[in-house]
Amino acid sequence: MADTFTAITGPSSKERKYDRQLRLWAASGQQALEDSRVLLINSDGPLGRDSTGVTGVVGVEALKNLVLPGIGGFTIVDPAMVTEADLGVNFFLEEESLGKSRAAETCRLLRELNPDVQGYSSAKPIADLLQDPEFLPRHKLVIISGPTKSSSLQPLCQAATELGIPVLYTHSVGFIATFSLQLAAEFPIVETHPDPESTQDLRLLNAWPELAAAGAALADLGSMDDHQHGHVPYILLLLRFLEEWKQSHDGNVPSNYREKTDFREFVRSNARTSNAEGGEENFDEAAAAVLKTISPFSLRSTIRDIFEMSECQLPTAESPDFWIIASAVRSFYSVHNVLPLPGSLPDMKAQSADYVSLQNIYKAKARKDVDEVTATVRQLEFQLGRTTPAIPEREIEVFCKNAAHIKVVRGRGIPQITGASNAATIKTIRNQLGNPDSLIPLWIACQILDAVVDDIQTSGQELQRSVDDEELWQTHTDRIVNLIFTDDPAALSHEAREHIDEAILELRRTEGGELHNIASLAGGLVAQEALKVLTRQYGPLDNTCVFDGARSRSEMYRL
Repeated sequence: MADTFTAITGPSSKERKYDRQLRLWAASGQQALEDSRVLLINSDGPLGRDSTGVTGVVGVEALKNLVLPGIGGFTIVDPAMVTEADLGVNFFLEEESLGKSRAAETCRLLRELNPDVQGYSSAKPIADLLQDPEFLPRHKLVIISGPTKSSSLQPLCQAATELGIPVLYTHSVGFIATFSLQLAAEFPIVETHPDPESTQDLRLLNAWPELAAAGAALADLGSMDDHQHGHVPYILLLLRFLEEWKQSHDGNVPSNYREKTDFREFVRSNARTSNAEGGEENFDEAAAAVLKTISPFSLRSTIRDIFEMSECQLPTAESPDFWIIASAVRSFYSVHNVLPLPGSLPDMKAQSADYVSLQNIYKAKARKDVDEVTATVRQLEFQLGRTTPAIPEREIEVFCKNAAHIKVVRGRGIPQITGASNAATIKTIRNQLGNPDSLIPLWIACQILDAVVDDIQTSGQELQRSVDDEELWQTHTDRIVNLIFTDDPAALSHEAREHIDEAILELRRTEGGELHNIASLAGGLVAQEALKVLTRQYGPLDNTCVFDGARSRSEMYRL
């Protein structure tokens, strides 16, 4: 019989192409990215920069950082024509683009970055495109380059809210950049990527039968030779010494800091000081792990809050998969008083066979927990009469592995200073204005710019005239400041008003234009938040970021 050889295949061309990002968000995140389409609104007026002041560099730079890692597709909406001012700041335009559609030209050059990405463009105003009920639902995220007319921004944000589509609204003017993220009222994230050390769950005080048996089966440490003694996995050492401790402490485990400190010294006292192989690192690892691992299981407050939400306690047939799985995990916790075991082990000094054996014990338990949660999920799907396809087992497994660190972000809308502004938003702004180092005056200045541009477009004036119109800027500055301090105008300090005026001077100095280096940096920040939202991984912005390019400082605010 001829010998049969199995070909050993290396990574695919796609895996090689996206290797670095696959390490960040894995295949599931990459697939989510490739299934997404982003809508970029670069301007909303028929005359482009001459009527809005938006060159759209920050939006294009953000889109660039989504095209490179392989976003599924994008649509650029921009009625403007390419001007010489655009050529001076936008690297995704060329001299031959002059006088052509800015949307079409930036789309063409962005597509050259990654042939796997589909790109589309439209020179119609966004208000016209929203008349088509099928247009907006094609997208998973909307990025808007400000300043934008309120008559365009508000209906767009409202439509996106109704469809559950996140929105990123950004400004880049001179040395100032701001952006805000609008999310759904409940935005769940499973893969939050916490510190690896915080994800380790060894369950030494909640040992299941197989783990307890492994600790009990540990041979007499005194009879081991130096090599064996120095390679016992520290988890087994701790299990062994916990049993010895309980025998001399009425069956109780170390429960307070002093007892844990005494237990740690007890562990260290059992190490051999004359080990011929040069020390016993496994005992050092065991002693170092005492304070972190010798504790009863406790549920994080964020997870408890999720379990108490009505969406988790009473899921319906229309509930997203997240809430069905969360409800099943809640049932698991109510029965076992622990969450499903993640099943991962930290590195430790041990012989390979011993480590693999211990690792298999944890993996088997994790698999058993996943199977139990999966059974509950299937039961819920049946009881609720769900007609959608069954929730994939892989999705349930990922949820169980990350159950201790899931989070639900309470989304907020794009913050604006209007007569209907949320009281909490106004309170936050006023508190920040009391801090001389706060960057909130820059954000307020961008709000005033929005109002100025809105006024200009409504009256049909050109932006260049408005930049020199002291009365127009003063009118909107006074109006917005009065909205912040409606009940107590005297509460605005002279210093805070000066900081707002200084920020306004920067906007007027640049005539609403962008500096490429600031817009590029801001585009990177916006793209980072876009990737978090599209992959539903890590922790997204909540909900506004302000960047001061002159001082290289940034701050985040929940407005």
